[in-house]
Amino acid sequence: MSARLLYVMDPMCSWCWGFAPVAEALIAQASEAGVGTRLVPGGLRTGGSALDASTRKYILEHWQAVHDATGQPFRFDDAMPDGFVYDTEPACRALVAARELDEKQAWRLLQLIQASFYQQGVDVTRAPQLVELAEQAGFDREQFSQRFTLPDTRVATSADFAWVQDLGIAGFPTLLAERNGQLALLTNGYQPLDSLQPLLGRWLQQAACA
Repeated sequence: MSARLLYVMDPMCSWCWGFAPVAEALIAQASEAGVGTRLVPGGLRTGGSALDASTRKYILEHWQAVHDATGQPFRFDDAMPDGFVYDTEPACRALVAARELDEKQAWRLLQLIQASFYQQGVDVTRAPQLVELAEQAGFDREQFSQRFTLPDTRVATSADFAWVQDLGIAGFPTLLAERNGQLALLTNGYQPLDSLQPLLGRWLQQAACA
């Protein structure tokens, strides 16, 4: 019997930032039962052009809603300054590069990217910032930089995006439970921990008995 969780998210998705403490608790709950979790970046916004004032206002309203619902901290002042291109592909690709180098350390990099973007206003669409964060997460700077820029890493990132789209996942965060190749949806979108812990507990119990 093989079982694992699949955490489908984007490091620059505000609801994923809101969900971060819940995700960490659920991943720990699964780990205690001997079930690992694979991180799958989903590609919230790729490419595009610099934000205009109305789009920036719209995004900041979303951030406020996430803060109000979850209590996660945000830096609103000077967020996404003029000229900012909200392209999440580089941050997602950084997670893919990290996952291929050391899957456990990739989770630390995810935490750093999210906190840097939402709490500190760091532009995590830029390679130098992502390399710096990867070094803080424990990766060798040169090794990570090389992996991040490899064409194969771009291909792997695009493959993750395509897999998510093929599943019909339209929103993040999404947490899936996989047992013997069969997928079960635990949540699509933010839910509080007290709603999801019992659900995951029942699935883990069933997985253990399978």
